[in-house]
Amino acid sequence: MPVPWFLLSLALGRSPVVVSLERLMEPQDTAHCSLGLSCHLWDGDVLCLPGSIESAPGPVLVPTRLQTELVLRCPQETDCALCVRVVVHLAVHGHWEEPEEAGKSDSELQGPRNASLQAQVVLSFQAYPIARCALLEVQVPADLVQPGQSVGSAVFDCFEAGLGAEVRIWSYTKPRYQKELNVTQQLPALPWLNVSTDGDNVLLILDVSKEQKFGFLLYWDQAQGPLKSLLYKNLTGPQNITLNHTDLVPCLCIQLWSQEPDSVRTSFCPFKKDPRAHRNLWHMARLRVQSSGSWLLDTPCSLRTEVALCWQAPDQSPCQPLVPPMPQKNVTMNRPFEFPLVKEHPNLCVQVSSWEKVELQECLWADSLGPFKDDMLLVEMKTDLNDTSVCALEPSGCTPLPSVASTVTAPPPPLTWQRAARLGEQLLLDFRTHQCMQLWNDDDLGSLWACPMDKYIHKRWVLVWLACLLLAAALFFFLLLKKDRRKAAPRARPALLLHSADGAYYERLVGALASALSQMPLRVAVDLWSRRELTAHGALAWFHQQRRRTLQEDGVVILLFSPAAVAQCQQWLQLQTVEPGPHDALAAWLSCVLPDFLQGQATGRYVGVYFDGLLHPDTVPALFRVAPLFSLPSQLPAFLDALQGSSSQSPGRPADRAERVAQALLSALDSCT
Repeated sequence: MPVPWFLLSLALGRSPVVVSLERLMEPQDTAHCSLGLSCHLWDGDVLCLPGSIESAPGPVLVPTRLQTELVLRCPQETDCALCVRVVVHLAVHGHWEEPEEAGKSDSELQGPRNASLQAQVVLSFQAYPIARCALLEVQVPADLVQPGQSVGSAVFDCFEAGLGAEVRIWSYTKPRYQKELNVTQQLPALPWLNVSTDGDNVLLILDVSKEQKFGFLLYWDQAQGPLKSLLYKNLTGPQNITLNHTDLVPCLCIQLWSQEPDSVRTSFCPFKKDPRAHRNLWHMARLRVQSSGSWLLDTPCSLRTEVALCWQAPDQSPCQPLVPPMPQKNVTMNRPFEFPLVKEHPNLCVQVSSWEKVELQECLWADSLGPFKDDMLLVEMKTDLNDTSVCALEPSGCTPLPSVASTVTAPPPPLTWQRAARLGEQLLLDFRTHQCMQLWNDDDLGSLWACPMDKYIHKRWVLVWLACLLLAAALFFFLLLKKDRRKAAPRARPALLLHSADGAYYERLVGALASALSQMPLRVAVDLWSRRELTAHGALAWFHQQRRRTLQEDGVVILLFSPAAVAQCQQWLQLQTVEPGPHDALAAWLSCVLPDFLQGQATGRYVGVYFDGLLHPDTVPALFRVAPLFSLPSQLPAFLDALQGSSSQSPGRPADRAERVAQALLSALDSCT
């Protein structure tokens, strides 16, 4: 694999040690031995078949130690490849067997012992995606054959490998008389590629000469299918490329190559063992249900995972895996898997585990079937006596249900088992009278049943509920009689403020607006106040969660337009993307709110604003002008009325409220302009 000389020189550095690397001008593989031994290298590669270990018939030649050395194979002066030289140290193993037949002469006994030894030594080389096996024939003269003694070494030149590759080398003889030797070596990468951390960002520092032109590719190295390109650039000279730490995943790789014809591309994946990358990967992983009744794990990288169904109780206790009777499954990413033959139930969830730790859980039918039900899951298991046993699945385990025919008195159950133990006989009766719903059945393993618990809870708590209702009615009547008491303050309306990152002064203006609005009966959410959550969950997930929560509580989303935000919106609407950089957060919240505008669901839920003197209203994209658009602080009273809505009233006069907010905004505007 020829590599341009500038890559090797950069990778290996300029130290005297590197400059003195031996250069091999011979383009073909060669072999030679130490003094006294003779070697012959077979032409071409051979099959790598070690075979089983055999007993030595007498003294045999075996490898005892492997050494590697980096050399350069240079068919031309500036066309070199990094190459691994292998040195195999050999020794005589075993002893001559004592003759079983008597009467042999000394010459007959000494004949085999005075013969030379010959061995076929195999060198197996692996450096993904290269795999080779070379065969050396080594002969030792009779005068060097001393059992247990070293006889010398054989040198093989050489196995080519790429920069940064991990090479593995094995050595054994044919036939094999002992366990093969092996050695692993990490070849030098490109030390001029440095990865460093700068706050919430990761810097890729490419330290090359000013005149050097090279290509840069950032991609996901996916196990299935072609690589997914994320960023491609043609660069010149030293460069610093900034990545958000939330973009790191283990399979995020970098590919570099010289802007020369037929140049070799060198790939690096520096985040394979980065804990942040693994955390981000699980934040990005999603379980998706398909219409065909199958599901898949959607992730950018390969994962070593196991998936199992579990039962989620309404009390938010840990989801109980249904293992046994239902087995776990190893999962391959982005490939559909069929559900077991289970009946849909809102309490059935899917758990994804890695290294025995639950990383992801999705209750896949919760959206279509509603909230969790207060059902008890019964596990019916087949026994050796061609009978069945029934237990109730609870957080403490599977509690056996008491049998009516049982005469053995069981000890009192722990507190966590009290529900199954107290209602055991009723649950068993429901099970036998087919009042429970069967979720899954296997003739060899058993069945799963969901038994409703509502009727038992209603019977026990009906008097308590009546007492609570009477108490609530009395309290309500008492409050009505207290006419002189002040009315309770209304619940503050949630408001989500979305903006673009236009520099420190603009962030100060956004913060002033958010702080001023917080003095009113509004619960304001803005990314400037939630950087820790934004970092932990990622921008896209945080904006989706805040938008959903705000709209579910009848809140309002405020879109704050600036010249940069308008430009990015126009680019998003035309190209469905934005340039990476400081506006990544804007691209995230645009993807959250845009469906509401496209589907005509923005009216009454969104409000647009801009600051006086910073933007003309006609520059705001027409798609967003379906929502009310206000200029601040000139149209502040109308803006505040729109935020409050028709059902909310705030304390104080409207003029006083508008004056307080206006003063805060004018002060911030003066500092910006």
